[in-house]
Amino acid sequence: MTTHHSVSTVAYDTAAQIVAAGIRLAELAGVRAVVTVADPAMALVAFGRADGATPHSAETSRRKAITAASTRRPTAAMAPELIVALEHGSGGLLTSIKGGVPLFFDGVHVGGVGVAGGHPDVDAQIAADLLQEIGADAEVVR
Repeated sequence: MTTHHSVSTVAYDTAAQIVAAGIRLAELAGVRAVVTVADPAMALVAFGRADGATPHSAETSRRKAITAASTRRPTAAMAPELIVALEHGSGGLLTSIKGGVPLFFDGVHVGGVGVAGGHPDVDAQIAADLLQEIGADAEVVR
């Protein structure tokens, strides 16, 4: 009988660096973004909001981060037939809006990142660029 499991999680210092890098990359793209990092259990680890970011982007960023962290998939990769069920079944907690990516380092899943503030396609590109910038694995899905 297994008595427990160990779950890897992103360290706060790393999460804070991810948030800062995400806001900087978004600024270069002309977006006043909100960037959130969550662990695999959907707990927030770090959060940052660029000056002038829209109020609703904070919630959208959080939902993108926890969705990517808990499903280990980019938010844009949700199967179309599951999108409504995912959002309704979670009471709106999870989302399929582009801009959320899982965080993997050296093949180890440690959380998820949510970028919000621009058009969803732009948020998704910023998130992909962010993974490259921080040296994370490129959108690993397991």
